[in-house]
Amino acid sequence: YLEPLKSYFLKQTGEPPLFLASAFTKKPKTTEVVEGDTAVFEAETEKTGIKVKWQRAGAEMFENEKYIIKAEGNKHSLTINNIGREDDATYAVIAGSSKVKFDLKVKEPGMIFVSVPAPAPEAQPEPPLDPVGLFVTRPQDGEVTVGGNITFTCKVAGASMLKKPSVKWFKGKWMDLGSKVGKHLQLHDSYDRNNKVYIYEMHIIQAKMTYAGGYRCEVSTKDKFDSCNFSLIVHEAPATGDMDIRTAFRRTLPSLWLFLKFFLVCHSNVLLPPGKSEPKTESQPDVDVWDILRRAPPSEYEKIAFQYGITDLRGMLKRLKRIKKEEKKSTAFLQKLDPAYQVDKGQKIKLMVELANPDAEVKWLKNGQEIQVSGRYIFEAVGNKRILTINHCSLADDAAYQCVVDEEKSFTELFVKEPPILISHPLEDQVVMVGERVEFECEVSEEGAAVKWEKDGIELKREETFKYRFKKDGKKHYLIINESTKEDSGHYTVKTNGGESVAELIIQEKKLEVYQSIADLTVRARDQAVFKCEVSDENVKGIWLKNGKEVIPDERIKISHIGRIHKLTIDDVTPEDEADYSFVPEGFAYNLSAKLRFLEIKIDFVPRQEPPKIHLDFMGQAAPDTIVVVAGNKLRLDVPISGDPIPTVIWQKVNKVMCSLTISQHTLRRSFSSLLSETEGRVRVEMHEDHCIFIIEGAEKPDEGVYRVTVKNPAGEDKADITVKVIDVPDPPEAPKIIDVGEDYCTVQWQPPKYDGGQPILGYILERKKKKSYRWMRLNFDLLKELSYEAKRMIEGVVYEMRLYAVNSIGMSRPSPASQPFMPIAPPSEPTHLTVEDISDSTVTLKWRPPERIGAGGLDGYNVEYCKEGSTEWVPALQGLTERTSALIKDLVTGDKLYFRVRAINLAGESEPALTKEPVTIQEILQRPKFWLPRYLRQTLVKKVGETINIVIPFQGKPRPKVTWTKDGQTLDAKEVGIRNSTTDTILFIRKAEHHHSGTYEVEVQIENMNDKVAITMQIMDKPGPPQNVKIIDVWGFNVALEWKPPQDDGNAQISGYTIQKADKKTMEWYTVFDHYRRTNCVVSDLIMGNEYYFRVFSENLCGLSETAATTKTPAYIQKTGAIYKPPSYKEHDFSEAPKFTHPLVSRSVISGYNATLSCAVRGSPKPKIFWYKNKVDLSGDAKYRMFSKHGVLTLEIRKPSPFDGGFYTCKAVNECGEAEIECRLDVRGNQISVDNILL
Repeated sequence: YLEPLKSYFLKQTGEPPLFLASAFTKKPKTTEVVEGDTAVFEAETEKTGIKVKWQRAGAEMFENEKYIIKAEGNKHSLTINNIGREDDATYAVIAGSSKVKFDLKVKEPGMIFVSVPAPAPEAQPEPPLDPVGLFVTRPQDGEVTVGGNITFTCKVAGASMLKKPSVKWFKGKWMDLGSKVGKHLQLHDSYDRNNKVYIYEMHIIQAKMTYAGGYRCEVSTKDKFDSCNFSLIVHEAPATGDMDIRTAFRRTLPSLWLFLKFFLVCHSNVLLPPGKSEPKTESQPDVDVWDILRRAPPSEYEKIAFQYGITDLRGMLKRLKRIKKEEKKSTAFLQKLDPAYQVDKGQKIKLMVELANPDAEVKWLKNGQEIQVSGRYIFEAVGNKRILTINHCSLADDAAYQCVVDEEKSFTELFVKEPPILISHPLEDQVVMVGERVEFECEVSEEGAAVKWEKDGIELKREETFKYRFKKDGKKHYLIINESTKEDSGHYTVKTNGGESVAELIIQEKKLEVYQSIADLTVRARDQAVFKCEVSDENVKGIWLKNGKEVIPDERIKISHIGRIHKLTIDDVTPEDEADYSFVPEGFAYNLSAKLRFLEIKIDFVPRQEPPKIHLDFMGQAAPDTIVVVAGNKLRLDVPISGDPIPTVIWQKVNKVMCSLTISQHTLRRSFSSLLSETEGRVRVEMHEDHCIFIIEGAEKPDEGVYRVTVKNPAGEDKADITVKVIDVPDPPEAPKIIDVGEDYCTVQWQPPKYDGGQPILGYILERKKKKSYRWMRLNFDLLKELSYEAKRMIEGVVYEMRLYAVNSIGMSRPSPASQPFMPIAPPSEPTHLTVEDISDSTVTLKWRPPERIGAGGLDGYNVEYCKEGSTEWVPALQGLTERTSALIKDLVTGDKLYFRVRAINLAGESEPALTKEPVTIQEILQRPKFWLPRYLRQTLVKKVGETINIVIPFQGKPRPKVTWTKDGQTLDAKEVGIRNSTTDTILFIRKAEHHHSGTYEVEVQIENMNDKVAITMQIMDKPGPPQNVKIIDVWGFNVALEWKPPQDDGNAQISGYTIQKADKKTMEWYTVFDHYRRTNCVVSDLIMGNEYYFRVFSENLCGLSETAATTKTPAYIQKTGAIYKPPSYKEHDFSEAPKFTHPLVSRSVISGYNATLSCAVRGSPKPKIFWYKNKVDLSGDAKYRMFSKHGVLTLEIRKPSPFDGGFYTCKAVNECGEAEIECRLDVRGNQISVDNILL
């Protein structure tokens, strides 16, 4: 019957009813665009698969060239192209029963809109300031929907504080929220310098229903404390718009009908026919709805709710029920357990209750199972107090506990808090190329610890693309990026609840450097041609081209790739091999080219007796003056010669004959052979008919110089000089120097290398690493031309080292030695809250607070200076630095007006100064004397004999007041009581208290005719003396009546009770009969017939039992009776019975999040032992389940079950006569209850 109502609202207003929840999570907004542009409107629905319609001026829109409608999952968009004036209209988007309107405003090009300011909203009343206590603004009660966020804020006045206050947030009475900070809870604090206010915030993110309840904020300073309570209400999330309208109401049928009637009355302007208006009603006086509900019967509640417009009737009734309910007073417990306790892992905790009956028996249960005495569980009984001590708490002790006395129980929960997780091995910086795999590794103090990874302050999560992978291996945690991109560069942080570690990731573009290019070759027939090049990346592959076509290797042509060196080798060169050869690196848009020239040998007729000739210009080009060879490469000099007969060749290097050969035409082959055998090695000469070859394998620096070749024959001689220059990479530079250090940067300076390798230095490459790391990270991509560089993006407080490489055209040198370790640090910020605490005629006392930012350089101390008004000269007030945050400046001139300033100093230098705003006049200020008596001294101070008494009473007053102590009007004896006075307090000290120290002490401070007094009452207690006149009054049967008188000495404290003991005359072993007994007479029963007994009595006060006891002088004899009773003998009946379930387990279906119980009944003798199972798994060790057994009724409580707790539950009973078991099924469904069943 609600569907017609829904249709009527849509027809009358064009909008769904107000009580329907919106289906949109993101709604399009009104937009202004220029004529001719494109407008895009976006909307997101709560669920996917919902059909969405777009309307313009009430008419449905369809997709065409102008209107583009897209839908991807739950995201929908409308794009309007080439906007004109006709597109200025009202649009709407509809999903199910939800409709959102928005406007498109079109303005002409160059048109300027002038926005008219909206009327100012009414001023909201500010939160009331707190005139008393530490709070300026207290946190207020709040409400939030499930999944929403809420922030609670409190402000604390900081103008009068020298130290930042301590603030703690609690839920309920016990749970410290400082240990729960994480994904759903964050705590922040800041300081407002302008208003001098500390601001503390508690952010609750993605709230859950369990977050509802009472909270408390506590703030404390050195001598003050304040707290504030507030509450949080969490509402269920609203239903989605496309679901049936009936699911919006979770009420009974009568409540739903009343709500609809109330809704229709409120919207009568829509439902009433035109021309009829709502009848006017006179204003009624304010009424107290709470008072009406208290007095009304339950049958009238809904009528009252409709009459006064109450929509949350259930909530009001719950609160009304709590008001009416009276707490039932416990008869067994004087003090119960607290609702919950918290303890750190590995520590011990004591659970204590106080009983009304000191003789009552107590049982302690853990999750429904009785606790047995062991090394970890200790039971204590002190008077009427019962204490359970748990030593070395572990996570297994995190459970529910109860103390049972007769039929009453006291419940509590124990929460075990794990210690903070520390990072034992931090992250290391990394530099990789685009596309490479990145792996960050850290090690924490405990296995299985939870860590959080962040990039530039944003938490990293496992995405659908699996870009980030998180791996755990014992204590080690890994963050893996499979294929890195430029966007992955940044600072990565791993955080635990006990620390964090930061590392930088730099992603470099793939940039290939050519260390050695291929060179042109000229080769004779049948010789070998080798093209070789060297690049910076040994993983780069490439192809060789011949005149633009790829070279295919075969038996004669070979291609090799070893490390960074690529080679093309051609054996037995032929004229067809002459061409342009190129090497193209794979993945890079450039190539390396060279030419291969084929040398043809022409045989001409040479007349005999031709003078020898050296043909260095055999290729038609002038001979080079210098031949350059790279160190480590092969040098081959082919020198063509001619002459008849064959000339003799002599090679010399700077007047040093390298080798000398004499070759005749007849002995050519023999000489050549002997030459090879004699000159094999790194430097050798090869001879041929028309040329000679000079070869140096692996050229070195000493091979550099001028080489002279001389040819001789009978017809003459010829000479030629060839200069060989060996070039190499530069020598490594000296260690760089750090000349300047800042907060996150440093300036590095270095000198050129001593040897540049024969080529000019092209630049330098700089690297850095953390001192304890082995990974060097490159800082520059382009070569540095200068001899200094400013390195940035460093982490303050981390120790770094620097090194560099020199680069010339041949390649890169070996790395330089590392620089001296250094740490980026910055000067601290200025000290805060500089105040003048005290002034006298010649001294000034200053106080301040440490800087807000100290940095990794620490704090060496403070420098205090002063300056006279009108002067610019600052005079040091103290010799050297002071580490304290206060200073007493002496020897000042009375009447001077001085300014004071304080600087904070560390290794990086001085901070900005903190200045006094106004000049300070050096003159004593008169202050009335007054005591600030501590709260514990406002009542009687109770101490035991022999204890130390140390009483500190602060006071104020200027100039320094006179302090006088008296006791009962008499001056104190300095030999028994020590008095010490200062400018701000007075101390009374008694090393060992005695009885005569009890009394009233008065202390007075006086300045001229002004004074103030306070009185302190002190009571010194001791153990009492023994009772008097203990005697036996009567003896009858098995009983003895005793009587005594109170002790003469009560120890200056009230007698709290007596302890009575008995001893058999034969053994004289004493046993306690009564303790904490308050009367002065008693009857001792259950004595053994025929025995004689002595009795003694101890007295007791707050200090304990008396040292001695009063004993009866004569024993009491328990006489034997004449007749002996013999009871009749009966045959014992066997009550043994195997377990049998008298009431079965019933299958249930429960709602997730609410405690559920399964119950059954069993009988058997002896009492059977009970076991619970879920899907055949024993539940006895699981803290989530609590088991109870009372008079044969067995109960299993499941605490806040989830859908995963569903399954088959089995109860098994076992005794020596047999066993029995029973089973049921438990279904756990979601907490959203369908309303269809309720309505129908």
